[in-house]
Amino acid sequence: MKLEKYIDHTLLKPDATKAEIVKVCSEAKEYNFASVCVNEYYTGLVAKELAGSEVKVCTVVGFPLGASTTEVKVAETKSAIAAGAQEIDMVINIGALKDKEDAYVTEDIRQVKAAAGDKVLKVIIETCLLTEEEKVRACELSVKAGADFVKTSTGFSKGGSTPEDVALMKKTVNGKALVKASGGVRSYEDAMAVIKAGADRIGASAGIAIIKGEQANTDY
Repeated sequence: MKLEKYIDHTLLKPDATKAEIVKVCSEAKEYNFASVCVNEYYTGLVAKELAGSEVKVCTVVGFPLGASTTEVKVAETKSAIAAGAQEIDMVINIGALKDKEDAYVTEDIRQVKAAAGDKVLKVIIETCLLTEEEKVRACELSVKAGADFVKTSTGFSKGGSTPEDVALMKKTVNGKALVKASGGVRSYEDAMAVIKAGADRIGASAGIAIIKGEQANTDY
C-alpha cells in the first residue's frame, strides 16, 4: 500500500498565504501525495507549482457551507478547471438535504459534475451535521448524480470523519463511488483506521506527520 497516494495534502484556512501554498506544493511533490487541495483563489498558483509532477490539483467548491446556489457552484467549478483544477471537492446543500429536497440536491451535484466533465468530483456531505438516514440518502443521491467520490467532511464544522461514518458510506455507495475521509485525520493511526473502514482517499493538512508516524497539532 502506498499510503502517500491516499493523501490530499490540504491547506484551506482563510489566512493561507502564497508562501504557505508554495510550501505545501513543494511538500506534496517531495512526498508524492495524491493531490494538493486549496481554495479556488490559489488554483492557478498550485497548477503552476505542480506542473510536471504526478500530484493533482484539487479545488473546493461551495466551501465550506454548501449553501450557495447551483449556478454559483457551477461557475466556481468552471473557473477552477480553467485555472488548472483536476479534482473538484464540492459541498452539498445540507439544508436542502434535511428538508428532503432530494431532487434539488441531486441536480445541484449533477450540474457541478457536468461542469467538471472528466475531472474527478468529490461530494462533501458533512457527516457531523447529518443523521444516519441523511448520510445514507446523501450518498445515494451523490451516486445518482454521477459523483466519483463521497467525502465525509469539510473540516470546518463541529466534527470530522470517523471510521464508523466511512464504513457506512462505503457500504452505501456499494462500489459505485469511492470514499474520502477528511477532518480530524491527524496521525498514522487515524489514517489507518479510516482506510481499514474503507477510505480510498484522505484529506489532511497533517499528511507529512501521517507518513512519518507522528501526531500533528492541526484541525483539518
